[in-house]
Amino acid sequence: MVFQSGNVGGGAVRFARQVVLGRWFMAFASMLILSVSGATLIFGMYSKELKSSLGYDQRTLNTLAFFKDLGYNVGILAGPINEVTPPWLGLAIGAALNLGGYLMIYLAMEGRTARPPVWLMCIYICAGTNSQSFTNTCALVTCVKNFPESRGIVLGLLKSFTGLSGAIFAQIYLAIYGDDAKSLVLLIAWLPVVVSALFGHAIRIMPHPRPSRHAGGSGKSSAATTNEAFFHFLYISIALAAYLLVMIVVQKQTSFSHPAYAVSAAALLLLLFLPLVVVVKQEYKILKALEESLREPPRVTVEQPTSLQMAPGQSTAIEEAEAAEAKQQPSSSSSCLGSCLKHMFTPPPRGEDYSIPQALVSIDMLLLFLATVCGTGATLTAIDNMGQIGQSLGYPANTVNTFVSLISIWNYAGRVTSGFASEILLARYRFPRPLMITLVLLLSCAGHLLIAFGVPQSLYFTSVIVGFCFGAQWPLVYAIISELFGLKYYSTLYNFGNVASPVGVYLLNVRVAGYLYDVEAAKQNGGTLAGGDKTCIGVQCFKKSFLIITAATAVGVLVSLVLVWRTKSFYKGDIYAKFRDASAAQDLLAGDCDSPAGQPRKDADVAESGPKAVGQAHVHAA
Repeated sequence: MVFQSGNVGGGAVRFARQVVLGRWFMAFASMLILSVSGATLIFGMYSKELKSSLGYDQRTLNTLAFFKDLGYNVGILAGPINEVTPPWLGLAIGAALNLGGYLMIYLAMEGRTARPPVWLMCIYICAGTNSQSFTNTCALVTCVKNFPESRGIVLGLLKSFTGLSGAIFAQIYLAIYGDDAKSLVLLIAWLPVVVSALFGHAIRIMPHPRPSRHAGGSGKSSAATTNEAFFHFLYISIALAAYLLVMIVVQKQTSFSHPAYAVSAAALLLLLFLPLVVVVKQEYKILKALEESLREPPRVTVEQPTSLQMAPGQSTAIEEAEAAEAKQQPSSSSSCLGSCLKHMFTPPPRGEDYSIPQALVSIDMLLLFLATVCGTGATLTAIDNMGQIGQSLGYPANTVNTFVSLISIWNYAGRVTSGFASEILLARYRFPRPLMITLVLLLSCAGHLLIAFGVPQSLYFTSVIVGFCFGAQWPLVYAIISELFGLKYYSTLYNFGNVASPVGVYLLNVRVAGYLYDVEAAKQNGGTLAGGDKTCIGVQCFKKSFLIITAATAVGVLVSLVLVWRTKSFYKGDIYAKFRDASAAQDLLAGDCDSPAGQPRKDADVAESGPKAVGQAHVHAA
């Protein structure tokens, strides 16, 4: 039994401590934190209220949307801080930024402060959304480092909860405040702070557990390393997404009272905490496996030492090589600069740990960055303008909120599908992840064209396509960065990949969509927007801009195909082999060898280990 009858209380406390300090609880805490870290995706739910309460035109509103995306995606501080400090510190900084930024926006919308100038509002929204770069970096990067062989699954699952956060916010704010867009901003200000304070302590780097030594050489995973729990998390997240989708449809068709909203929010919280059952079950399996191992007698296998004698002349050759290397050491600052530049432009093979300069000047990174600028910039432009698109095409106001919620649901579907599907296709068929980005960009072109031509009643389907494609791109981009450039500086490189989104939003949203919308609105209101109605009605409001956006996405498709061609040989190999080799090396050093005494070892790597095997005695303290 796991707990002896005489020590039930002490055993329960120890088990509870094991659960809270375990890797699976850390994954659960990351899911909760990220489930309230996607407030940028519901900008469309309060943008109309923001525009009217502060008297902005569309271009000013799109400028705020740009700074929103700039803060969310540019982790200039989040990446380096997470490299050198524990994750809880980054989460605390993010909580402070979130509370300060969004609270000031709420007070400005309510008129409780003097109307701030546009530049100050840009700072507020940039600070508030930059908090989410801290939570994403600290939670997501830490989880990837703790589960390196399942990074596609981890990225897809965690980013899927970020995608669902928009719909989660919508349900909670309806239950607490009712249908009040200004109060939604207040909820965004305090809810992520509370969740980070409660669960931030669990986010930390943990040692990677070795596979079970009791699998009998069959290659089976232990309870600590299996992906089974992730699939259970996936099933729960699918149930959560389905529940949110049903509630969105039902709430649109019927009138809900405030108690009904409260009941629906309570059921939502129950689903959010349901993964904790999977965590407890997984930790119980780990505890049982440990107790079984302690009841088995130890086995000892002694390997014969390998000769350390060097061939004649080998010592002299080594000394000559060392002397030649010493002569090549830089003797001045200029030669040091030349050496640094040479190092920057001579990167290691793909998959090894690049330095930050090596990754930033890599052609692969440039191609991935350009494809992301085109893809995420285009889809995010559609998401940020969904309220105005629906209004210009004559959809009712409550229907526009439905579009935003649908985008959140399908954003989730895109993230979880691309994460899990790309990992399975890569493992079974060596299907390259960059090619999946190409397919996603092609699909998004269909959504942009539906907006451009204003096909009647197509905005429902458009919100599905745009939400799915926007969500699907991010797990692929993050996984490709970790695979091509290594995990050593992943916190910084992850945030560099995020920079592509605000660049694309500025070019396509502010300079294209916002400008062309205001031009058309001015035509409809006597040639000027000064003091008049700033609303544009009709298909022509977004037609030109989304034709340009479709062309930009097509350019992204071509760029991604170049990346596919450059990395095809890399993805044909076993890109996770080094993590399995590292785990095997830990087993050797710790004495994790299941070969019975007297039988030869079957691991070719051990047989070829040479001098490293001298005097090793592998002991099973099973």
